[in-house]
Amino acid sequence: MANTPTQPPEHYYPRPPADDEISLVDITLILVRRWKMMAGVFVVIVLLALAFALTKADSYRYVSVYHVAERQPSEEAGVGLLETPESVVAKIDNYYFDMVTSQLLEEKPLDRLGFETTAKAPENVAFLTLSSEAGEDRAELVTEYHQKLLDTVKADQDELVAKRRETLEQQLASANESLEAAKQSASESAAELVATYTGNVVDIEEKLAYLAEGNIQRVAAQSREPVGTSKALIMALAIVLGGMLAVMAAFLAEFAGTVRKASARKG
Repeated sequence: MANTPTQPPEHYYPRPPADDEISLVDITLILVRRWKMMAGVFVVIVLLALAFALTKADSYRYVSVYHVAERQPSEEAGVGLLETPESVVAKIDNYYFDMVTSQLLEEKPLDRLGFETTAKAPENVAFLTLSSEAGEDRAELVTEYHQKLLDTVKADQDELVAKRRETLEQQLASANESLEAAKQSASESAAELVATYTGNVVDIEEKLAYLAEGNIQRVAAQSREPVGTSKALIMALAIVLGGMLAVMAAFLAEFAGTVRKASARKG
């Protein structure tokens, strides 16, 4: 029985490239033909970035630090703060920012401050920070703004300290009166009362000794180095972006030229 010749598989025969396929050689030829356009696009992007970088003013970070008021540490919590930094930051965010901003804008011929300020309370510490980013031309305004905020916070805390001190002093006066009365008493429990009132007096005096007002430790200290996007990074990004846009422009121009030729042939 004669063997039937088998036909080679279809993929054995090389297929001619389709009209819409582009080889690496075609891509290279396109880039070579359009090198002037690519160079023009690249130079324009880099020059625009250079102009932006040269005219961009450096921004610095300005940080203020406030130490909150203290009281005698409690045995349960182990902390000695009259008011937690987190609660003070909440007051700043929800009330003091708007109040102080309105006051400052009324005093200055300005529509807006031109910078943003954030208040933070780091964990496990007894202070809070105010932070703003602005150019050196607004350093004085930032300092004044921070000072007003800190003065407002301190005034509020000083009032809390004064009320706490007044309450403790009243308790101390009452305890001293009770102690003197116990000393004058001839009752059998007089000695026990004297010991009790003496302990109360000592305890209240300790609370008064621990009571301390909050204090401003730093106002708008300027960072040594500029913050934000550096000019070197702007130029590096411009070079990368310029190269990408230059290649895209070359292929778009080649595509547009091909479309025009095809339209002219059909016409």
